[in-house]
Amino acid sequence: MPSARVSKSLPLQVAAVCFRRRGAAVEFLLVNTNGGNKWTFPKGGTEARLSHSQAAEREAAEEAGAYGTIEARHFHLYIHSKGLFWQPDGVQEFAVKAFLMEIHELRGGAEPMRNPTWFTPEDAKKKLAKGREVKYARETETVIDRALERIQFHGELWGKYPEARSLRAAAR
Repeated sequence: MPSARVSKSLPLQVAAVCFRRRGAAVEFLLVNTNGGNKWTFPKGGTEARLSHSQAAEREAAEEAGAYGTIEARHFHLYIHSKGLFWQPDGVQEFAVKAFLMEIHELRGGAEPMRNPTWFTPEDAKKKLAKGREVKYARETETVIDRALERIQFHGELWGKYPEARSLRAAAR
C-alpha cells in the first residue's frame, strides 16, 4: 500500500532587510530578538489589511523605529526557526519573505530591548549566524548577499539613468 504524503506549508512571516548607504559602503540594520540573545532583521506576521511589503515596513517601524522606502516585491524567500528543540513547543520553522528597505530616518519608538544597530555586511552575517544552527545561518548569509546584489544593481541603474535619480529624489 503506498504511503500517503502529507504536505504541510510553513507559516509565513515578512522581514524588512533594512540598509543605508555610507558613501560606497552599505550597512544593515539588525535588532535583538525578543530574548535579546540573537540578532535578526525586523520581522513578524502578515496582516489581512496590509500587503506583505506594508507588513514588513510596519515591523521595521515597530521594532527598530526605522522609516524609509521599501520595495513592493520581496527579493528573497528564506527559512527561519524559532524556539529550542528541548522546550515543550520545540522548534518552529517559518517561511520568510524578505523585502529590501532603504532607511532614511531612525526615530524613537523602537520596541524596548531591540537595540537597533547598524552593521557592515560581514559583521551582519556574523551577528545573524551567532547562536543559530548552520542551515539557518547560511539562509541569513544568503539574504545579505542577495540584498547586496540588488543594492548594487539599483546603484548602477541610478548612475546610468539620471532622470531615474531625480525621480527617486522627488519621491523622498
